[in-house]
Amino acid sequence: MNFSGKYQLQSQENFEAFMKAVGLPDDLIQKGKDIKGVSEIVQNGKHFKLTITTGSKVIQNEFTLGEECELETMTGEKVKAVVQMEGDNKLVTAFKGIKSTTELNGDTITNTMILGDIVFKRISKRI
Repeated sequence: MNFSGKYQLQSQENFEAFMKAVGLPDDLIQKGKDIKGVSEIVQNGKHFKLTITTGSKVIQNEFTLGEECELETMTGEKVKAVVQMEGDNKLVTAFKGIKSTTELNGDTITNTMILGDIVFKRISKRI
């Protein structure tokens, strides 16, 4: 399954609790909670390029499945991680105690990030 496309955030759960837990300042949490961010994914075989635009903030990450890479997190921190494919529609990685799963079903991408007992879920639709 090819993940390539642009996706706009439709809904999210536990945004504020999760962002507070990862150390994002309150003013940025308040500013970002209602923004319907856009993610653009370009997949070329096992290579992925991801651009996430949330208001004026842009995060760009590139990775190849199964290879260590450097990812920028929502706090701007750079972390080393390995992204794996589960089945043909699920990307999975872990960094700094966070488990991240991105699942594509038709035109819907569901990203779930778990930190301790906080489950942060974002649902985006292809645009």
